[in-house]
Amino acid sequence: MTTFSNDRDILKYEAALFGDLHFPWQVLCRGDGGVLSGATFTKTGGGFESAGVSAGGVIYLRSDDGMLDGAYEIVSVDSETELTISVLRADASIPAVGPGDSGNVAYRVSTFAPQAEQVAFDLTQYFGIRPGNPDSSYGADDIVDASVLKQAAVYAVLAGAYATLGGKSDDGEGFWKKSLHYQKLFAAARERCRLSVDAGSDGVSDRTNVGGSIRLIRD
Repeated sequence: MTTFSNDRDILKYEAALFGDLHFPWQVLCRGDGGVLSGATFTKTGGGFESAGVSAGGVIYLRSDDGMLDGAYEIVSVDSETELTISVLRADASIPAVGPGDSGNVAYRVSTFAPQAEQVAFDLTQYFGIRPGNPDSSYGADDIVDASVLKQAAVYAVLAGAYATLGGKSDDGEGFWKKSLHYQKLFAAARERCRLSVDAGSDGVSDRTNVGGSIRLIRD
């Protein structure tokens, strides 16, 4: 299913969700003995591709000497054993910026893709298009520029993640407050959305769905 955000987008706001607060049940792969050379991370053993690792994901790295300890964006999956990674870039189109060189690196790739898929479904339901509204003549593929939904999608994933953490913590008040904060940001971002739909598949917007009023209007 089409999603409107990825893990890199989450990293921009809450790096801790890929560190101490990661969801153990959503770890794609992990291991030790990795080697980092500039922007190239290489490991032995099981494959990245077969584990479902993809560009736009996030990898957490930690070296024995403590010089490397943080989350980095995955720029590309080059093979089953090699990734191109980068410190978080302001613009994903610029070249990767490698964290440095290090050996014997522990790694973990976790994801919030399941939450992003659910959020995407909920947003299409809200805006009255498929798959959330199966009776609609329009689907997610008909959106002229889906990036308008990215901000709302990111806030929704973050709100859900912190709600989950709040429910699993004996002292989850801080998590619940964060969840509520992101819920408010999500609601405001969703209302600001103007979702253009190309009904004729010619690349030209035929209808616009306004988040604050939930109605289709002709351009």
